[in-house]
Amino acid sequence: MTALSLVTLVSLASTVFAEELEAHPHPPQQQHQHWAQICSGNPTNRIRGCDRYGCGQFGADRHGHKGGGRHTGVDVICSDGATVYAPFSGQLSGPIRFFHNGNAIDDGVQIRGSGYCVKLVCIHPIRYHGQIQRGQQLGRMLPMQRVFPGIISHIHVENCDHSDPTQLLTPVVPPFPQQQGTHWATVCSGNPTNEIRGCDRYGCGYYGAPRRNGKGKHTAVDVICSDGATVYAPFSGELSGPIKFFHNGNAIDDGVQIRGSGFCVKIVCIHPIRYSGRISKGQILGRMLPMQRVFPGITSHIHIENCDRSDPTPNLERGKGQHRG
Repeated sequence: MTALSLVTLVSLASTVFAEELEAHPHPPQQQHQHWAQICSGNPTNRIRGCDRYGCGQFGADRHGHKGGGRHTGVDVICSDGATVYAPFSGQLSGPIRFFHNGNAIDDGVQIRGSGYCVKLVCIHPIRYHGQIQRGQQLGRMLPMQRVFPGIISHIHVENCDHSDPTQLLTPVVPPFPQQQGTHWATVCSGNPTNEIRGCDRYGCGYYGAPRRNGKGKHTAVDVICSDGATVYAPFSGELSGPIKFFHNGNAIDDGVQIRGSGFCVKIVCIHPIRYSGRISKGQILGRMLPMQRVFPGITSHIHIENCDRSDPTPNLERGKGQHRG
C-alpha cells in the first residue's frame, strides 16, 4: 500500500468516526443502568410511602382518586423548592401539564435519550427544550404542600410507555458483597440505607422510643418500607414462623424469624415467601403488608426486633464501619 493510499484510508476512517460521534453524542451514558440522583436531599431516589392522599409506589391503587386505576409512575420524595437534576442525558420537551388545571404544581418536562423516555412532573424546569446532561440541574420542585397540605412532597416520575421505572431509580445496593460484612443487607426495596422511621402521630421508630401512655420502651426499630414493597433477608440463616406480633389477625399480623450468621431477629409486618428453611443474605424474603389499612397516615415500616431485645440499629446502619476494597 502506498503512503498516499494509507493517508486516504486514515482520513476516511476519521470521517466515519466523526459522523458516528455526531449521531451518538453521548455513548458513555448507555452504560449507566441506573439513573442519577433526581432531587437534592434524596441521594438514593427514595420513593414516597403512603399518606392520607395515597401511596407512591408503581401500581398503587388509585381508585379513590379522580380517574381511578393504578399508579403508572413512582413518586420520588423531594422537598418543596429543592433542586431537581436530570436522571440521564437526553432531549427536553414540554411543558407537561399533568393536572390540566393550572394549579401551583401543574408543570413538568419530558426527557428522551440514552435509551429512556420519562416525564418528570410537579417541577419547574429551567427550560423546556434542548439537550441536558445526566446530573445537570433540571429545575426546582414546586410547592406541593400548597396544593396537598400534609402530603409527602414528591416528583412524579413516569416512563413514557407506562412501564415501571423503580429498578432504574434504585441505586445498585449489593446484597452479595455484604456476605462478608458485619452489617446487614438492605431490608426493603426503595430504602437501600435501611433508614429508620422518624416520628408521626402513632409514635417514633427508633430503638428505646417511648410507647403510648409511657408504658415501656420500643425494643425494636422500624425500618421504612412502602406497603407492598419487596423485603430481603438481612443475613443468611434459618427461617421459623409465623410471628404473630399483634395476636389479632389484622392485615399486618404476620412475620418470620431468622437465626444464623451470629444473629437472631424477628421481622414483623411482612408476609414471608415461606416460614421455614434456609435463606441467604439479600435473597427475597417476602413483601411488606398493607400497614396503611391498619394505621392510616403512619410512616409504613417493618418492625425489626433482635431475639434478645438488644438494639439492632448498628447492624442496620449500612456504610458505617464497612470495609473498603
